[in-house]
Amino acid sequence: MTVRPGHLVPLRGGAPTDLVRRALEVRAAGGVPLIGDDRWSESYWRSVRDRSTASGPQPGQGWATLTSGTTGEPRIVLRTAASWADSFPAVGALLDLGPDDVLALSSPPASSLSLFSVAHAAAVGCSLALPTTHALTPDDARDATRFHGTPNGLRALLDGEVPPHLRVALIGGASLDPGLRARAEDLGIRVVSYYGAAELSFVAVDDGVDPDRPGLRAFPGVELEVRDDDVLWVRSPFVATGYLGGSGPLRRDGDWSTVGDRARIDDGIVTLLGRSDDAILTAAATVIPADVEEALRRLDEVDDAVVLGLPNAGVGSLVTAVLELHPGARPTRAMLRDALAPLLPPTHRPRRWFVVDELPRTVTGKAARAELAGRLAAGTVASLD
Repeated sequence: MTVRPGHLVPLRGGAPTDLVRRALEVRAAGGVPLIGDDRWSESYWRSVRDRSTASGPQPGQGWATLTSGTTGEPRIVLRTAASWADSFPAVGALLDLGPDDVLALSSPPASSLSLFSVAHAAAVGCSLALPTTHALTPDDARDATRFHGTPNGLRALLDGEVPPHLRVALIGGASLDPGLRARAEDLGIRVVSYYGAAELSFVAVDDGVDPDRPGLRAFPGVELEVRDDDVLWVRSPFVATGYLGGSGPLRRDGDWSTVGDRARIDDGIVTLLGRSDDAILTAAATVIPADVEEALRRLDEVDDAVVLGLPNAGVGSLVTAVLELHPGARPTRAMLRDALAPLLPPTHRPRRWFVVDELPRTVTGKAARAELAGRLAAGTVASLD
């Protein structure tokens, strides 16, 4: 394979270990690897590949990732090698990661979360445990001492045969249920959760060392500021360069950047309020899906949830929940609404309820909201009795 310095090299297919080896070879030769997922349609991958190869050299860039999931127009994020490498010391300290460790990844290397750890592991010299298919299995992770993945990936790990030497889990990609953290810690696994984005990298972290004041705090080297409409802005050396030949949610104001996520900061503790364009307007209320999802995840019957708004002529939108239930759970809508009564005001409790065996997910393990909305519109999601 001929690699031209600064040029994007799209890679897909083969065993994950081989794909990682090829990506690191491209990087060592001065190219910019862009890893695809074999679950993407051929037309989607062709669009990614054609845009990548036609783009010409991208001076100074080291890595490329995608943020648009499995549907929609591909959005390719470019970043320098230093924008990741400069955070390796802080992440390594959080994980207590050394060359003798085995770092397990819950997602394929096409995800920005996993590709970061591929680069990090190469710099540290530690081994990787990669998912042999599309999700990490107990057999894949049996030798793991460290884990980097999503809450869904951690839950799957704990539900199976827990790696006997696993001691630290770094969890990002979605909100971490306190009950899931407690399950891991009861097994002797220290959990570090964080908030970040493909464009921003690490933004805030909860290392769990202060149980009296739990919560996300600014990641080392990152400054945070909440501006108008509760939008969170960051000043950080870890922000990506931008998008290849297109636009996206990343905005800049001098040294400051945002992707439009909303938050509040109280005495240094960051509380995320969801993406500014996700708010559901229903009657006279504005509902932030993340608030409702967090409440739903606190219920014993619910493993995960996605909340969105379905259009309604009378009130604007109806708050709608799509649930991934705990195995064996059979709640009714009335039961769930009653359970939410102490947690949410009436306007925030879902009016429509649906259930799926498993939520559709992006390659990073996040819920694929666009795909789920399409299924709801098509009427292919079962309603909850």
